[in-house]
Amino acid sequence: MTIFLIPLIVVAGAFGYWYWSRQQIRAKLLVTALSDDQRAIVTEQVPLTRRLPSELRRKLEGRINVFLKQVQFIGCNGLDVTEEMQLSIAAQACLLVMNSDTWYEHLSTILIYPGAFKSRQTEHNGYVVTERETVRTGESWSRGPVVLSWAHTRQGAANDKDGHNVVFHEFAHQIDDLSGHTDGVPNLERRQSFAVWERVFAKAYKSHVQHIQAGHKTVFDAYGAEGPEEFFAVAVEVFFERPVALKSKEPEVYEQLAMLFRLEPSSWG
Repeated sequence: MTIFLIPLIVVAGAFGYWYWSRQQIRAKLLVTALSDDQRAIVTEQVPLTRRLPSELRRKLEGRINVFLKQVQFIGCNGLDVTEEMQLSIAAQACLLVMNSDTWYEHLSTILIYPGAFKSRQTEHNGYVVTERETVRTGESWSRGPVVLSWAHTRQGAANDKDGHNVVFHEFAHQIDDLSGHTDGVPNLERRQSFAVWERVFAKAYKSHVQHIQAGHKTVFDAYGAEGPEEFFAVAVEVFFERPVALKSKEPEVYEQLAMLFRLEPSSWG
């Protein structure tokens, strides 16, 4: 019996050491600052980071380090991925999780196209299966990968006050999916109530859909009317890029997102 236990103990020990080493590396990366050159690139590529308080900026840099260590960036259609592209995407993705315990645990790959790309989707309606091809600027798959148009990624980051950011949108879907379903209800913070979240977002979503159907604009992009999961992603875009407007127009939605991300972007800069 002892002979059979020895290999199990060795395997368990090896796994334990691997896990411990991985955690040590992560802990070190989280407290490591970006180089001056890297920081300059992030500041240039993602202007929103200029408004961050110094404490949040330090946390952001640590998470960028972890993100870059974890994720492989792959250029598509002949695109050569540069350090600027990697840092821009990493910084935008990490803004969403820089002050919380949420992390993109299952993400290992990001595909980058030069511009908008074609995506084939299959829809099932009973026994009828329909395939259609759509042009997209971003796409988020359950447990990854995330697919992005670099042209739209760069544009979304450069204009940080229009409420449109494809990286925020797709990584909001990644956060949403951590609950097991991409349905507009992510894993909430301990102090948040599921009942309150559901009430606030259901009410805001219904109101948004009604306004869009009537041809009226709201603080949210019209695409948010496509479904609760899209409404959540659109709300995240507005939360980070137009926080003052969101807090004024939809204070309950702002409050829920502020608790979820542990952030108050309306006070930045």
